[in-house]
Amino acid sequence: MGKNILVAHGGGPTAVINCSLQGVVEAARASKQVDKIYAARFGAEGILKGDLIDLTGVPAETIFRLRDTPASAIGSCRRKLGENDYPTVLETLEKFDIDCFFYNGGNDSMDTCHKINELAKREGLDLRVIGIPKTMDNDLELTDHCPGFGSAARYAALSAAELALDASGLPIHVVVLELMGRNAGWVTAASALAARLTDCEVLTYLPELPVDEDKMLSDIAAAYAKGKGLLVTVSEGLCGLDGKPLADTGIVDGFGHTVPGGTAQHISDAIMQKLGLKSRAEKPGLLGRASIPYASAVDREEAYAVGAYAVQAALAGESGSMVAINVQRTPEYHSSLSLVPLSDVANAEKKFPLEWIVDGNKIGDAFFDYALHLMGGDLPTYALLRK
Repeated sequence: MGKNILVAHGGGPTAVINCSLQGVVEAARASKQVDKIYAARFGAEGILKGDLIDLTGVPAETIFRLRDTPASAIGSCRRKLGENDYPTVLETLEKFDIDCFFYNGGNDSMDTCHKINELAKREGLDLRVIGIPKTMDNDLELTDHCPGFGSAARYAALSAAELALDASGLPIHVVVLELMGRNAGWVTAASALAARLTDCEVLTYLPELPVDEDKMLSDIAAAYAKGKGLLVTVSEGLCGLDGKPLADTGIVDGFGHTVPGGTAQHISDAIMQKLGLKSRAEKPGLLGRASIPYASAVDREEAYAVGAYAVQAALAGESGSMVAINVQRTPEYHSSLSLVPLSDVANAEKKFPLEWIVDGNKIGDAFFDYALHLMGGDLPTYALLRK
């Protein structure tokens, strides 16, 4: 008799989260060891309700189309499981005779994955649990990078470049671009590539460094005065010297995190009110994490690979681990996969290295050495006739 597997998504979807799902399903089918392939409808919520989608007989061509499908095809959620929820989780796992469980998500999801693994051991349940990394924020520990980051970084870099060209082509206002990233500035850092691709002035502010608003405005005024146009890119979670977010929605999500937002508008308002300059605030928001046209080919391939590797590891008897990506960048890019303990990645957060931030508002070459290949290459070369 074959094994039954269950896969679930947790947290915000990425442009390639469904590639990992495709990897799970196709690896399970290829193994010939799997009987039923289930997916939890809307992540942990589906597990608690016993609401599972049977993917076993879904046509291969539909599964293949997952690679070009944004958001979560099976649904995700921001539900942090409490101690009272775990008996219900156990009931669902036993009801559907689940032998292998895969949770695709970020820090909080890896914590849930770890707790389910510990629960299974405590209850004597023969369950293999493997975490599949996913977060555009790129803030999971013990992996070189996370599936979802490369595509979000590509979106940030090219969208920033397009705005920079607009700002320099009609330099009558300061453009402020807000990008996702509550505590970690990896995606916003990618937007600094606009300074390399265009002739516009670009200032970039990450949440790893609290900002002195007066100093920020002084730097903005000096950069704008150069007459080349100015793009300011900021993380949504940017904080002032008091440690408080520059903008706060006042909303708390299902994981207990404060939902940031409005940072670009806050800074844009200050530019107009205190500097007397025109300013526009731009915020792509969810588009920045889910855009398929901007998806990185490298990101797609690696997202698929971690899903497939998770299934292979579980069927080989591994449990209590997350799939990690290991990278060799020279003389050419090469990635490989391994397993790391869930206990070491649960709730841990990898911040952007402070040594890669130059003068508080520039991004150093070391970051681009790290990130450019992950963005998928083939970056545009623009016609800069005024340069």
